[in-house]
Formats: sequence, structure tokens, C-alpha cells
Amino acid sequence: MQRCLAPTKYVRDELVLERLGELLPPSLRRVLIAGGETALQVTGERLTAGLRKAGREVAGLVWYGGECSPVNIEKLAAAVRDAGAEMLIGVGGGKALDTAKSAAWVAGVPVVTVPTIAATCAAFTGISIVYNEQGVFQEISRQARVPEMVLVDLATIARAPAVFLIAGIGDTLAKWYELEATARNRGDSAVIRSALQLAAVAREILVLHGEAALEAARLQEVNVPLAEVVDAIIMVSGLVSGLGGDECRTAGAHAVYSGLTCLPETHGRCHGETVAFGILVQLMLENNYAEAEKLIGYYRKLGLPVTFADLGLEHVTSQQLHTVAAGALATEDIQNLPFTVDENMLVQALLSADELGRKSGGTSI
Repeated sequence: MQRCLAPTKYVRDELVLERLGELLPPSLRRVLIAGGETALQVTGERLTAGLRKAGREVAGLVWYGGECSPVNIEKLAAAVRDAGAEMLIGVGGGKALDTAKSAAWVAGVPVVTVPTIAATCAAFTGISIVYNEQGVFQEISRQARVPEMVLVDLATIARAPAVFLIAGIGDTLAKWYELEATARNRGDSAVIRSALQLAAVAREILVLHGEAALEAARLQEVNVPLAEVVDAIIMVSGLVSGLGGDECRTAGAHAVYSGLTCLPETHGRCHGETVAFGILVQLMLENNYAEAEKLIGYYRKLGLPVTFADLGLEHVTSQQLHTVAAGALATEDIQNLPFTVDENMLVQALLSADELGRKSGGTSI
């Protein structure tokens, strides 16, 4: 067994960006900041001021490129080397942070992640999801640094569009449904039992606090439910991913997400929104209609997608569904399910999830 577990430090507070400089190792002098354009605009000045106040030299602020692609990873690694930076600080959403983790791996420097949205656990994990330049999924890359530190500024996350928090809830819910399925044939090991317990805790927090956290995000306020949900999305979910490892980390829901990236119409939806629909598809594969109906009721309260139309696929064709199914089957995620899936099964499960989403009023999760 081998696991890439967790960052050395997780720091979460309402206003913490300015403290980054004092939290870094004393010997560290020169850093490069890279991230999304909006994220750099929102955080760049505060991060830079705090770093310089602590005696750190900021070599520059660099846009990561827009996709976590091999080309952008190499460009960012080259920027780190050219700047003579001793550390890379990644700022933004999942694709920006994944690019930073992989670029740090290539450049041979440590990385700190500063998520500006709580949409995935990317800030916490030691993997990167790599796409091509058109945004189509390519691979889960292990050539990524585990962050030395995750710095979570709740005030910044509260000011982000609420859709990102909704997506984070969807992505985190998948941890329980995927791990519960993948663990069935894995034995009763300590790590898998621990991952299952943590996944159940994350799901419980989301059900208990999700609506109140979302209301806080819509009001751009910080409260206890928001803090709890953000911790569940970034830290607890990240721990589940680390404990589950390659064989249990993801399954049908993420495979469906990857397949859906083959359709440009879905690229406007957040990762976690598409993954949430993927959970429904996985439950169709498992013939677990009762649980799917419960989730549909919860999804509707939050605004997560339950139909093709919700994903921007109002007029999806049979050919497109087979493209999605083929893309999902090409991933390693689908192999983690405790049963064999073929293309026709996946197409039928996609259709069944959409039909249930259109017809079911949902129950209570």
C-alpha cells in the first residue's frame, strides 16, 4: 500500500491572506504567485503585501493559462525556473491549483495552494486532473506536489459566486457514493474503513449545513455553517481522497464527468455540478433508484443539475450519449466500480438518470 495523504498544514480563517508570509518557512525568500485572472485580481494585492511585510520577495504574478494542460504546466514550470523562485503559490479554482501543483513538481519546488472558491478538494490533494487545450479530460496525473500548506480565506470564498459552493457540495457528495461502491470488493482494511467514515462525515456536514452555508454565500457573509461546509469540501474530502488512493478515490460519478467533457456544451458547467449528475448515473448503474430520488430532492434545494437540460444538453443525441459513454469507459475511474460496465449500460444509465430527474419530485435525504 502507498498513499499520498495530506498537506503539512491547513489554515482556515475569515481574513488570512495577509498572514501567508509569516506562515512560510523562515529561510524561504523568493516566491512566484500563479493563478486564475480573477483570483489574482481579488487576492494578488493582499497576498503580495503580506509576503513583502514578512520579508519575502515576490517574483511576479502569473496567469496559469486557463486549462490544466501539459502545455500550461510546462509554461508555468519554466516561469518558476526563470524567476528563480524557491516556492510556487497557486491561487484560484481547481484547474489553477492543479496546474500549480504539477508545475511545482516539474520545477522541483514546493507549492502552497490558496483556493479562492470551495468547488473541489484540489487545494488539498497530491494529484492533478489534466485536460487538453480544448478542456477535454486526459488523465489523473500523479506528477503533482502535495501542497506544503493550504491557506483558506473564508471572506474571499464568501464573496465568490454561490454556484462554486453548490458545485463543491456536489463534488464532495460523490466521495461517499463512489467510495462506498469501490470499497465493496476491497476488504476491510484500516485505510478504507477510515476513508469511508470520513466520507460519511463529509456527507453528514453537507446535509446538515449545506443550505445555511449557501445562504451565507449568497449574502457574501461568513458564518459557522459556511466554515463547516468549506472544511468538508476542501479538507475532509481531500483526506478521503488521500486515504482512498487510486483504487477507491473515484468511480462512476467522476467517469461520467470525464465523459461529459467530450461535449463542448457542458464546458460552461462547474466540475462538481457535472459530477453531481454523475452520482445519479452511478446510482442508476447500481439500480438504486430510492437513493437517487432522495438526492434529486436535495439537489433541487441547492440548484444542482438533475437532467440533461440542466447541463446544457436540451437536445442531446444518441450519438452524443455514446460519445459520453465511450469517454467515461476510457477512464480509470470506471474500473473502480465493483462490477463491469459496458457502453450500452452507461447510455441507458444516462437516459434513466435524466428521466428520473424530469419525473421525480424527490424525497428527503
